[in-house]
Amino acid sequence: MTKQEFFARGKEYFFVDGPKEAAEYCREHWPEECRHIIKAASAVCRNEFLFDLPHDLEQTWEPVCFGPEGPVDWGYRPDSDPEFSYQFNRHRFFICLGQAYWLTKDETYARHFLRLLTDWMERVKRTPESEKTEWRILEAGFRGEYWTKAIRYFAGCPLLTDQVVDAFYHCLIEHAEYILEMHSPYRYISNWGVLENHGLFEIGVAMPEEERRTRYTSIAMEHLEIQARMQVLGDGVQWEQSPMYHNEVLHCFEDVLILALRNHIPVPATFLEAVRKMAYANLAWQKPDGREFMTGDSDDMEIRDYLGVAAWLFQDPVLKTGGREVLDYESVWDIGVAGAKEYEAMKAVRPDFLSVALEDSGNYYLRSGWGGRADLLHFHCGTMGAGHGHSDKLHVDLVVRGEDVLTDSGRYTYAVDKGRFDFKNPDAHNTITVDGKYFTVCKDSWECSKLCQPVKQPYKFTGKYEFVQGGHLGYLDSAGGVFVNRKVIWIKPDLYVVMDEMYSGDPHTYEQYWNFSERGQVKLSQWRPVEAPQLPGPEAAGDPDPTIRKNGQKEAKNPDPVAGGKGQEAGAQEGMGPICREEAKTLAVQTADFIGEKAQARFFFLTPKAKAETILGKVARHYNQQKARQKVRVKIKGEGFTSLLTVIQAGEAGNLPRYQVEKLPVKSALKGFYYPDSMAEGLKITGNGKEYVVVICHQEVNSPTDLEEVDGCLGYGNVIVFDKAETDKAGTVLCW
Repeated sequence: MTKQEFFARGKEYFFVDGPKEAAEYCREHWPEECRHIIKAASAVCRNEFLFDLPHDLEQTWEPVCFGPEGPVDWGYRPDSDPEFSYQFNRHRFFICLGQAYWLTKDETYARHFLRLLTDWMERVKRTPESEKTEWRILEAGFRGEYWTKAIRYFAGCPLLTDQVVDAFYHCLIEHAEYILEMHSPYRYISNWGVLENHGLFEIGVAMPEEERRTRYTSIAMEHLEIQARMQVLGDGVQWEQSPMYHNEVLHCFEDVLILALRNHIPVPATFLEAVRKMAYANLAWQKPDGREFMTGDSDDMEIRDYLGVAAWLFQDPVLKTGGREVLDYESVWDIGVAGAKEYEAMKAVRPDFLSVALEDSGNYYLRSGWGGRADLLHFHCGTMGAGHGHSDKLHVDLVVRGEDVLTDSGRYTYAVDKGRFDFKNPDAHNTITVDGKYFTVCKDSWECSKLCQPVKQPYKFTGKYEFVQGGHLGYLDSAGGVFVNRKVIWIKPDLYVVMDEMYSGDPHTYEQYWNFSERGQVKLSQWRPVEAPQLPGPEAAGDPDPTIRKNGQKEAKNPDPVAGGKGQEAGAQEGMGPICREEAKTLAVQTADFIGEKAQARFFFLTPKAKAETILGKVARHYNQQKARQKVRVKIKGEGFTSLLTVIQAGEAGNLPRYQVEKLPVKSALKGFYYPDSMAEGLKITGNGKEYVVVICHQEVNSPTDLEEVDGCLGYGNVIVFDKAETDKAGTVLCW
């Protein structure tokens, strides 16, 4: 295969259709990115390798240097984590060399591209042993993209000879046949299959002869269409529950669409729809700073680039809202300057939605707006997502004024001996554990010895309030069984009520975790006494048997199984005390204040006998880089039904209005007695000119005919919010 034959087809069929124009455009719009690429490429010329590009899957922070005169060790592994070796053999830096070549017109970059390419082709052969490292099938898929993009930067360079092109051509064929050989049903569900077949498709487009080109692209498209149907849930989320891998799959799909468009290759409608849905899922979960949540194995990565490409592909002005004003640096080289100018001319149209329920994946996003200083809460109650998923059932993230307050842990590493479990286990997430045990148990970096079934629950979005909830069955194997459920109520714009419900018949210790952003400080208050009201018992409402036994508690004729089967009557559940109190007692309240650069949030821990403490946590915004952070653990011991009630007040740093938050009993309005906490709990929030009352029922309470009453507010429903300035009757029911 001669150089002329290999490059015979017009550049309009490929990426990099105008490298000179792309370089000029990027120098104008992305000067910092240009300097970064030149710096990275210059280091590669010295045999120094550092993976710090924005979308490198496994970033590194110290360069690996082989010396300018020394040979490159393609199998080098710096420590117990093999990810360096895998990333090294993907050869993403070949693209850096090509772009630096056009940005500087310096043939040094071409010489070193040819040096490294030929060295790898000559010395790294496919063997059973190398298939575990340099020739791992996933890396072959990556090279299908990176090699075919990189070689075209040097198409006109005289240093690129027929001999090198011929070796390159035959090595591409070896890659393609290897990908075809390794195809299996596993590829349909794994992101590996997408990455491999995306590489096969790009190799196919690069083939000069039509027969081979058609064979590779048609098989790849057939596989990719099946993968899109299997891997992309109905709500557009890639099933592995990791935004980073969702976007790696989306990038592959977008690349295929660009080349299919340029080569007039038919694309199945199901594939197109899956890509569009993935882009809209990105828009739904995009943080105000344009980045993704660190759900599962995800880093703190920019996602505006993926949305920009999707906006251009679908000519969708709503998707452009999530993109940049101009096309990102990398996409300019792929789409070309003409496409970049088309994108620049597109109008951005704000979505006609704010909050989103991605029900299939169990991800819910409560959003105040689309600006950079918006608030956004994420609640997760879905499948784990296999190896890249974390033990994060019922986890919440919270962004206030565009700044992280509560965050996920990130991933940090894939090596068990470097602390993999520290970032996967439940206590690294904002959720609940029982008796110090985990509802999902990791076996190694990828497998679990115990999984946990999510239980999705009703949700409701209204103009003033929004409500989500979910539970899981991860503790049914505990004594007496424990069903854990979390309710989240957003009272717009700045109040969040979180009710954690633990249904059991036995005594347990419960731990609630709040992991805060490392970019702020957390201060836990001392205990503050709040006077508890004296509560009338059912005898005050004409109970025919007012006998008081057992330290003031009336013994029930029919034990309440939800309350633990201990014979407690309404009002006598532990945590509220006896119905008839001869003396007023005090309930304990703690608060935790998070103060960041722009955001402040105050957490009110309202459950009696619960104890909050600050402990040390970890967060990893990037692979191979972890930092210490503060987290709060709230512990309580309970027998039978137990709950933890938390109110979060969010606002501007240094300008947080003072709120008074009180936990109140819920009264049977028609019978005149108070329900135990195991049945219903009330809450009153006063401040900033507002007065809200919230009723949360943990089980059916209205029998045979009744209303719930808290602080004079009357209503019927399981979750009710009253704005007392508007009404104290009926209220807004968020869950029936």
